[in-house]
Amino acid sequence: MTEEPKDSRTAEAFASSWNTVGTGSVYSREQFLDWFDPIAPESVAGLSVLELGFGNGSLLAHMGTLGPSRLCGIELGDTGEATRRNLAHLPPGLVELHRGDLVTAELGTFDLVYCIGVLHHLADPDAGFRSLLRHTGPGGRFHGWVYAREGNALVRSVVEPARRVGSRLPWWLTKYGIALPLVLPYFVYAKLLRSLGRGAPRFLPLREYSRWIASRDFPFFLHVAFDQLVTPTTRYFDRAVVERWLASPEVEPGGAYVVFRNGNSWKFGGRRAVTPAGPRS
Repeated sequence: MTEEPKDSRTAEAFASSWNTVGTGSVYSREQFLDWFDPIAPESVAGLSVLELGFGNGSLLAHMGTLGPSRLCGIELGDTGEATRRNLAHLPPGLVELHRGDLVTAELGTFDLVYCIGVLHHLADPDAGFRSLLRHTGPGGRFHGWVYAREGNALVRSVVEPARRVGSRLPWWLTKYGIALPLVLPYFVYAKLLRSLGRGAPRFLPLREYSRWIASRDFPFFLHVAFDQLVTPTTRYFDRAVVERWLASPEVEPGGAYVVFRNGNSWKFGGRRAVTPAGPRS
């Protein structure tokens, strides 16, 4: 008897989120490029690329336009039908979609492997990071994004208690009974901060993130709120955790990076070592 993946409940919850948004990528081109910086879009041409945890293909939809030679993704949740619709604009035969557990998957190695917004929802984030490295070929690039503990005090004190309740309710009740009333005042707050520009006081919570998300419409705000409330597991990592991951002997020394994004999350990445070094402190 096959053991059920530890993250099955989380995957089912996110499928209920991804399968209830409209057709097409939920992310703008600008958001996509921002998430992947410092990886230059022109550097993707001709590479084999893998996404760990593709949701409904919203990132694959943009990645596929950059000219990769091969584009592959794995997702534990049942989102294949929605994803195929969202990737219909890409060349036939370019995309390979797999349904399975990204933590234990063995899909071979790729030139570029990324995992955006997934590791912080896993039962074992360390194992998720090991999978990110395992699927990156020697000399290849890997890239990730996770929630930061720093800068998220308001989210951890307000959203997290609501998530513990919402993740146990039917998706429609979580979306319209909890996410909707929570996000309405935040939508107004974010739009106000954006209107103030650089003049917004620095002490205001979620200042940079709010100014970033305020470029989007209300349905996107609702999607993000629902996404945060529907999952059974969420972690917030301090910089030390990310640096510990990057200290792996499998990571090429000197080329790794950590970026504090929008004042509340970490972008990180580097290259997999061609010849693994000894343990680094």
